Amino acid sequence: LTSVDDQSLRYAEGKLKYFDNDPLHFAYESTGEVTRFTDYRDPKPRSRPVFTFHRPETFQTWLKENKTLRSRLHDMPALPTDGLRDCQITAVTNLETSFRENRPKALIQMATGSGKTFTAITAIYRLLKFAKAKRILFLVDTKNLGEQAEGEFKKYLPQDDNRLFPELYGVTRLSSSFIPTDSQVYISTIQRLYSILKETELDERDEQDNPEEKSWKQKEPMPVVYNEKTPMEFFDFVVIDECHRSIYNLWKQVLDYFDAFQIGLTATPDNRTFGYFNQNLVCDYGYQRAVEDGVLVPYNVFEITTKITQQGSALALGEYVGSREKLTRRQFWNTLDEDVVYTSKQLDDKVVNPNQIRMIVRAVKDQLPIIFPDRVDGEGKFEVPKMLIFAKSDSHADDIINIVREEFAEENKFCKKITYKSEEDPKSVLQQFRNSYYPRVAVTVDMIATGTDIRPLEVLLFMRDVKSRTYYEQMKGRGTRTCSLEELKATGTPAAKYTKDHFVIIDAIGVEKSQKTDSRPLEKKPGMSLKEVLEGIHMGNRDEDMLTTLANRLMRLDKQITEKERTGFIEKSNGKTITQVVKELLHAYDPDAIENIEAQIRKQNPGLSPDEADSKFKIQHAKLVEDAVKVFNDYELRNYVIDVRKKYDQLIDHINPDKIVNMGWVKDNKTAAENLVKDFKAWIEEHKTEITALQIFYGQPYQRRDLTYTMIKDLVEAIKTSKPKLAPLNIWRAYEQLEKVNGQPKNELMALVSLIRKLSGIDKELTAYDKTVDKNFQDWVFKKQAGTLKFTEEQMQWLRMIKDYVAGSFHVSKDDFDLSPFNAVGGLGKYYQLFKEDYEKILDELNEVLAA
Repeated sequence: LTSVDDQSLRYAEGKLKYFDNDPLHFAYESTGEVTRFTDYRDPKPRSRPVFTFHRPETFQTWLKENKTLRSRLHDMPALPTDGLRDCQITAVTNLETSFRENRPKALIQMATGSGKTFTAITAIYRLLKFAKAKRILFLVDTKNLGEQAEGEFKKYLPQDDNRLFPELYGVTRLSSSFIPTDSQVYISTIQRLYSILKETELDERDEQDNPEEKSWKQKEPMPVVYNEKTPMEFFDFVVIDECHRSIYNLWKQVLDYFDAFQIGLTATPDNRTFGYFNQNLVCDYGYQRAVEDGVLVPYNVFEITTKITQQGSALALGEYVGSREKLTRRQFWNTLDEDVVYTSKQLDDKVVNPNQIRMIVRAVKDQLPIIFPDRVDGEGKFEVPKMLIFAKSDSHADDIINIVREEFAEENKFCKKITYKSEEDPKSVLQQFRNSYYPRVAVTVDMIATGTDIRPLEVLLFMRDVKSRTYYEQMKGRGTRTCSLEELKATGTPAAKYTKDHFVIIDAIGVEKSQKTDSRPLEKKPGMSLKEVLEGIHMGNRDEDMLTTLANRLMRLDKQITEKERTGFIEKSNGKTITQVVKELLHAYDPDAIENIEAQIRKQNPGLSPDEADSKFKIQHAKLVEDAVKVFNDYELRNYVIDVRKKYDQLIDHINPDKIVNMGWVKDNKTAAENLVKDFKAWIEEHKTEITALQIFYGQPYQRRDLTYTMIKDLVEAIKTSKPKLAPLNIWRAYEQLEKVNGQPKNELMALVSLIRKLSGIDKELTAYDKTVDKNFQDWVFKKQAGTLKFTEEQMQWLRMIKDYVAGSFHVSKDDFDLSPFNAVGGLGKYYQLFKEDYEKILDELNEVLAA
């Protein structure tokens, strides 16, 4: 069609004989299948593909405007940068440049936790205010993420206005098939959007699961037809949050239905992501860059592997074992009539082994004080850091919670479940987990796997595998958020000594090593669960394999369930039995049924051409298929079938014990630690002649007694500003993985002094600075007391106070005696009274000796 652009322009500009007509503003070229549209009022007019023709009302609106949308995009003012990170400035600025160049798609890559949503809202605000965009769609994966996005819009305060976003522009989260026309921002899942275009209802519970975890894959994009209530020009811009794999197959036509700019937000793009967005990457800000800039915190991986986790186990014929209904958790006992061998993949599904869960939980409990040695409260008790456990299912989560409470010897509020099926309101529990002391441990399946900010979170325990690379990165993103020491203490971890500067992944399932894919094309259906088959059918998969698979699963189910359960099915399926539903599913692709449709078309329309006959066949066959599956549009029926199926097939293996086969930091951590220490050494070497504190250590060691708190603080700030990843506590932890260290630093300033003493050769072993000061003090006192000088008990109390002060402030002077703790016990006057004419000599000696 691009070959006839010039022809269209000639028609548009052509003068009619006897008429003084104006040039036409709009032109279409169409083959009947493909249509392109040009607005000649745009700067550098360029044709673009459209789903169909625009409405007359749209042209009336456009003609009343002085400038087109693409013209207005050229008039946007420069972005105010106050309060924005560099990566956010880059993203918004480059995105607006992309708009001015009339690029239809743009991709923003920003690490999970680096402020993607805030960036998107900033861009949306500017498009509404300056480009006068009519409506903008914000697409999310799940209902949960939609609610969070809505919350972000509600609290967004623009830099150039003192009113919140919702006071300026309408924000609507779509929760039914009705779309109000008076809002400017619409938040929706793509499932909801598809149901709106189809004009069918979608139960909100169908928006709970993350599409990244679906096993089924549509072979062809979803069919979309024109919808008068939601025309293609309804939105000017579509923002796709976490533009995952499903946009490339299942939902592509849904997105392309709208005549709108598309903006993708993602943390983990792959080649297809770049391809879909026309290689137009306007911001590239990955996790490593975010860590280096101090926007996010790094993580270490601690591995726990048990024998049964790796290999599974077996139960012998004749064993007396427990069984459990997955749904009700009702237990009963029976004797096995055959050997049962279960693999690691069947663990917590076909068979539950409480010993395996207990072994992992017990190992975690034992290792946490070693991983976080500083987490001791005022009573000397270890305080468990906030920990999130990822479980395989709701039932698995219940098992984990019971064992965590037992092993940690804690009460109910210590560990809670946060899933869609929680009896307690999951949003309320999530709020407690985020802001309160209890719960210390939360167990989830999917609900807070993505998008949820929990800044105090410091441990992620994976007891489920994840096959999707994108989804795994999102799950890890729960721990990457920074958290100040004040916030950490205020939000439930009062024993914290430092700012949150890393988090720990405890891998108890091999999730770090398992193969990750960007997509999981499904050729065979046997590997799918009944739930996934039903979801596939509900979300539009109509291929023959899927319908046949569902029919076979229902036939097997019909043989397993009770008469009462069959009656329950009939009540929820508008009077249809399972057998009737199965017949309709199989009939939809039955060769005889297909041949019968074709024969009727030929008989009723004898003069039809082959193409016309084929078109009629497709319409009638599609109706036959839709009639067969429409019963499963009902959420209650689908859920009933899934729950009935869950009542069966779970054994409890109390017999086989488990044991740890491998535990410790993964080797990749050591490599990363070596590189971090190497970078730190290089930075110190590069700046040792420029910064006063380093000059003292390296060039004038005799002046170490003159080292001050301010000098060290300035050095810490210089390091963190230049290279945030080289923060002293990060380097300390890196050394811990490489060699033996003596003690734990009380703060980052003391950590830095210890590190520099190590690098400059003063100390052979990395030692906490307060330990160094303690040892030097003991040696000094011993030498003094060995001579004629004998300190009184009151003098010793003052000397210990001075020692403690030097350990934290690195230097003491006479002026410091006006400060705490000295001023509370007499200050400089009392010190002079105790030590008389030796008072200055003793101060000089202590400054020199303690820093030795």
